Amino acid sequence: MRWSTVRSKSRHFDAFRSCDDARNSQRRNLPSAPSPLPSIPPQGLGYLGGGSQVDVNNANVRAYLKMPGMYPAVAGKIVSNGPYSSVGDIYNIAGLTSREKDVLKKYESKFVALKPSADYVIDR
Repeated sequence: MRWSTVRSKSRHFDAFRSCDDARNSQRRNLPSAPSPLPSIPPQGLGYLGGGSQVDVNNANVRAYLKMPGMYPAVAGKIVSNGPYSSVGDIYNIAGLTSREKDVLKKYESKFVALKPSADYVIDR
């Protein structure tokens, strides 16, 4: 590679770096906005699909992927019909077939019903 090519690439890189520095200094002066992500307490993360139990009030349908027969139909019904005061309330979902109730019964010991977070409740 010729020296003139290296020098021109170096100048090109310096131009990008100075643009980035200018953008970063502008960002530093802006007030911070609240995070768009819901605030999840660390102890609740395991119930959102990362542990052996699933919170029927706060987990999304993907949390049920590890349970054959649950995803997507039964999981979708659980998520869209909450919140529940107890795990037993999931059997009162309108439109559940007997096969779907059998699948729920199979995994009932893996469900918990924690207090619903406002970040996960569907507005009706």
